[in-house]
Amino acid sequence: MNKQKNLIVILFAAVVFFFSALILTIEAKTDNINNLAQGYSSEKSYSLSESNNLLLSGKKDTEAGSSQGKYQKIKVIITAYSSTTWQTDDTPIETASGLTVKDGIVANNLLPFGTEIKIPELYGDKVFTVEDRMHSRKGNYHVDIWFPTLEQAQKFGVKEAYIEVLSI
Repeated sequence: MNKQKNLIVILFAAVVFFFSALILTIEAKTDNINNLAQGYSSEKSYSLSESNNLLLSGKKDTEAGSSQGKYQKIKVIITAYSSTTWQTDDTPIETASGLTVKDGIVANNLLPFGTEIKIPELYGDKVFTVEDRMHSRKGNYHVDIWFPTLEQAQKFGVKEAYIEVLSI
């Protein structure tokens, strides 16, 4: 009987240790992503308030884009999500702006709903529209692309890239 109790205690301790290590690993990865996101600013190193003012004014960043007047480029972390309840709220096919999810929808906390962006490094000239939000812990310099399936979202993973703000 003592051997069985000892075995149960050892198995319980092993399970607790395993899950504790798993949780710490997940938290460390999340912290790393959040720390990366906090360090991002626009390509021209505007302060957050200057960057917000420029973005929200709809002005072009002519210094960064020369005389052609390209829109501001912002370095962000890019992830993916799908319409699963554990990745969203209790209305997984509805965006925070009230639209139904579809190809080309992205979530971001900095830009207003309806803002059009490009991610040239990953998607060339494809235009995305900000119609959703993310948890506030993700910060402003994080973009989440909607995918129709969980498998596609997981396959996308985490990337760093510049976005180009086209219209606000």
